[in-house]
Amino acid sequence: MACSPSQRLSSHVPDQETRHPGATAGPERRDSRPLAALDPHGLLALSHTLFTCAEQSEIVRLAMRHVSALGPYHAEAGYLATGDGLSRVPAHVAGAPTVDDAQMSELGEADGSVSLPERPWNRAFGLRGAGGLLGYIVVSSHSGPDEQGDFLLSTLVRLTSTALSLAATCASQHESAGELSRLRTERDTALRGLDAMRSTLHWQRTVDEALARVAARGGGEHAITQALYELTGLSALVEDRFGNLRSWAGPDRPDLYPVRSSTDQEEMLRQVAHEAGPVRVKDRLIALARPRGDVLGVLAIEDPEATADENTMFALDHAQRSLAQELMHMRELTEAELRQRRQLIDDLLEGTDETSAYARAEAVGHDLKRTHYVVAVHWPGNGADDSFTRAVEQATATTATRPLITRRGDRVVLLTEARPDDDAVHAALAHELGTPDGAIGVSTRCDSPDGVPRCYQEALRALKVRQNSRQRSGTTSFEDLGLYRILGPGNDLRELEGFVREWLGALIDYDAGHDTQLVETLSRYFDCGGNYDDAAAALTVHRSTLRYRLQRIREISDRDLADVDTRLNLQVATRVWKIILSGRR
Repeated sequence: MACSPSQRLSSHVPDQETRHPGATAGPERRDSRPLAALDPHGLLALSHTLFTCAEQSEIVRLAMRHVSALGPYHAEAGYLATGDGLSRVPAHVAGAPTVDDAQMSELGEADGSVSLPERPWNRAFGLRGAGGLLGYIVVSSHSGPDEQGDFLLSTLVRLTSTALSLAATCASQHESAGELSRLRTERDTALRGLDAMRSTLHWQRTVDEALARVAARGGGEHAITQALYELTGLSALVEDRFGNLRSWAGPDRPDLYPVRSSTDQEEMLRQVAHEAGPVRVKDRLIALARPRGDVLGVLAIEDPEATADENTMFALDHAQRSLAQELMHMRELTEAELRQRRQLIDDLLEGTDETSAYARAEAVGHDLKRTHYVVAVHWPGNGADDSFTRAVEQATATTATRPLITRRGDRVVLLTEARPDDDAVHAALAHELGTPDGAIGVSTRCDSPDGVPRCYQEALRALKVRQNSRQRSGTTSFEDLGLYRILGPGNDLRELEGFVREWLGALIDYDAGHDTQLVETLSRYFDCGGNYDDAAAALTVHRSTLRYRLQRIREISDRDLADVDTRLNLQVATRVWKIILSGRR
């Protein structure tokens, strides 16, 4: 801080009275001489100005300006000691400096002379305090000072040194006071941060303990949702990945829960998945339960007033982790049970130990001691994948026990207690899959595990008869097959082939050699009950073409199609050729 104008040095202060040095004490005895007479060299006035200055460079400049008031002296330069050495104090007077700064460093903090041109006498006076060298004032003259001059210069140096020490002390105290204030501020900030951390840790411990209690009691979606509501005071809910409500805790549950469109749902899932932690979507804070990248569920809290803070976000995030573990555990149990159920039905279809079958069925919650049916389902254009399997399981679901279901090639096979309704199951699957062009085969009743392989073959035979009949889509039960119940797996295939060769051999060979379809034409003719118009339409040929083909069949086979026994044997032979032998030539 620089000195104010009122503090500048003055050699004479008018109208100021002071006591004589030897006057008797008392208010009535005052020295009437002016200050200039009492302090002819202005050192007292200078000391007052120096001691009220806080700026060290200004103190040195004041002392330099006062040097000439003490006698025929001139202040050449002033220096202040710094951590890097001596720093010259800029003077107010114009003119190039005459002191070489390098010489000052050679003094080694002692007083001494420096080389100055045209200056017979010069001296560098050290300004010192309790801590060592504070700076220098370099004074020159045409002749050395006498005793009085030496005293005056020494007095000026001591006054300047004292003022510098005082300024340094004040600066240090000010610095210390500022540092103390800063430390107090830091302490208060640290204490507030510690309180906040203590509060946060307490809240986190509360959340962890609440969710730990939920896990200890068996967990469950509703228990997690209820714990989140009790922690935050905001209604909490769980949805599946498709937006269907699974659990709600808290007030204001809607009577009719709104379901978003699949497009909006997928967009919302993408939006939340791109962020780390819970995300606000309109009036909700949403977190995704996705333990291995797959979204298993959605956990959300209702926050229309936007009152949720960091504690709420923490509780929601940790509840989401508990929900993710719960849903993942449920999925793993479901998949394990599904594998066990599929392995069980696969073994039953192939034939397995009855005692073991009962025990394994009981382990997956299925009662094999009840009457069952084997059902085989095939739908063109739908491979036996998980989606097709789920569609079949959903279409055959009843109030009875859940069926055992598996995939065999491009077919789905299930073992169910309820005999499927012929029309209802097929209609439900046609609606779900978007096409009616599918077939279902149903076995007779099965009363024990050892009868399952037989019933499986019955279901396959019923399915195959349906697929090769005139009306290929629909449901066929083995009980309704009639003659086809004895024409199929389990019979002597060689005898069947011989029978077919006996009645159709000539036609089969002719078709093979001439790339014709006489056997297929005869089969369709019999399927249509001998009706020319229906058979021609089924073969997509003209009526006259059908007549020509039938005449060729009579000529090549040498069979009378009007004979009742001949017609019966030919019709059975075409059925065996088509259904059992799959049209082999």
